[in-house]
Amino acid sequence: MFKENQSGVQETDTIIGPSVKVEGDFVTEGNIIVEGTICGTIKTSQNLKVGPESKIFANVSAENALISGEVQGNLNVSGKLELTSTAKIFGDVKTGSISIASGAVINGKYQMGDTKNKAIKPEFSKQKKIDLKQTTEKDEE
Repeated sequence: MFKENQSGVQETDTIIGPSVKVEGDFVTEGNIIVEGTICGTIKTSQNLKVGPESKIFANVSAENALISGEVQGNLNVSGKLELTSTAKIFGDVKTGSISIASGAVINGKYQMGDTKNKAIKPEFSKQKKIDLKQTTEKDEE
């Protein structure tokens, strides 16, 4: 998820340290590592990593996300969402794919797959109708 550049160093645009609290809308085009607290909204077109002691009270939108802390808000991750055993999500989740470790908590609605299209519903009109009278008459014979 967080790729290393040619010199072997991870490229990260923003780090929110453990003692930092951010309030408001947080928007970036780069990677974010959160070890502190964020209240508001988070949007990135790249990767989001949430540390185990982090608390996020925000709606989150990211390409990929690795969550180890607590998120109270809706998550929209278009790529891969990874939840570690310490992750706690209190809100609705939409993601392209997901990996959930044992012990992780999701308390909300969940949608996986192509989140841009509406859910596929079965077409009941194509199914044959069953005449219940005929089936009960055969059972009685």
